[in-house]
Amino acid sequence: MAVVTPADYAEELKSLDAVLRNIENVLDLDRLHKDKADLEEQASAPDLWNDQARAQEVNTRLAYVAGEISRLEKLRTRLDDAGLLLEMAQDAGDDDSIAEVGAELVGLRKSVEEMEVRTLLSGEYDSREAVVAIRAGAGGVDAADFAEMLLRMYLRWAERHGYPTEVYDTSYAEEAGLKSATFAVKAPYAFGTLSVESGTHRLVRISPFDNQGRRQTSFAGVEVMPVVAQTDHIDIPENEVRVDVYRSSGPGGQSVNTTDSAVRLTHIPTGIVVTCQNEKSQLQNKASAMRVLQARLLERKRQEEQAKMEGLKQDTTGSWGDQMRSYVLHPYQMVKDLRTEQETGNPSAVFDGEIDSFIEAGIKWRKQTELGDA
Repeated sequence: MAVVTPADYAEELKSLDAVLRNIENVLDLDRLHKDKADLEEQASAPDLWNDQARAQEVNTRLAYVAGEISRLEKLRTRLDDAGLLLEMAQDAGDDDSIAEVGAELVGLRKSVEEMEVRTLLSGEYDSREAVVAIRAGAGGVDAADFAEMLLRMYLRWAERHGYPTEVYDTSYAEEAGLKSATFAVKAPYAFGTLSVESGTHRLVRISPFDNQGRRQTSFAGVEVMPVVAQTDHIDIPENEVRVDVYRSSGPGGQSVNTTDSAVRLTHIPTGIVVTCQNEKSQLQNKASAMRVLQARLLERKRQEEQAKMEGLKQDTTGSWGDQMRSYVLHPYQMVKDLRTEQETGNPSAVFDGEIDSFIEAGIKWRKQTELGDA
């Protein structure tokens, strides 16, 4: 086994410094500071909250920009401090401090790699917030339970990162789990980040719902859509949308509302159906459902444009894509992405929201695929 020397540490610090400088240039740290000052000025305007949607947009954007600046500056400070500590330790012959630099380099390497992935999010809609839809597939009650596990996984992931979420709709299955769920991740670049999660997910385990203890394979589909911005041209004439109202219900059909507040929108030209029942008022549910419908139509438009550019005919009416990740709980423990080969032997951590390594690998894989197709 090769012995790692202080010179090796110095070389790695130099390499990480070059990568971080490139990240700072690509993310344009000076522009981020200017954006932060502009957004702080907007946020301090006395009439900002007269338009609540605008106010939330400004504050969400400000929180994101401030977070990006903080992450970059903290990373720069850590890297500079490690370099200074290494110099002082070498001068003093302090082996303990040299070892401390080696330990810090492990974390620095991971943090720089995570920031580097951000520079790959350059698609037209990557900077948008995201709407995520999860739907149980083949596998009966196990598939419904799997859909609920995936919903929790993504909500926990967002929580770990401090990203606000809003659940628009949860349609419960009769015995356990969910038939479907739709929620929003209200953070800049949520679409670009989570879009690599779109596709069919597969779970293999001993079914807790099978009294004979047999192994069961079940599937769930994940669809990620960009939130519609004011600059998008997604016009939906009223005569193209059928609105149905009904009573919200919870697990097992138990009524959670005594009025017909749940809303179902059907887009007649495409057949797209959207439901929302998690708000207390019919008007709130209708507004949320319309946002989801607009996001679905925007994603449909995006896929059609992409297919046209690639000269390919794609099914954009509800295809969940190819199978992309397997979660195996029996006869061994492993989660593996079938596109990137990224894997882990700790499914419990993954279902608790630790999916960054899969997302980062997916973003890199997508970029390499795009470059290969160019």
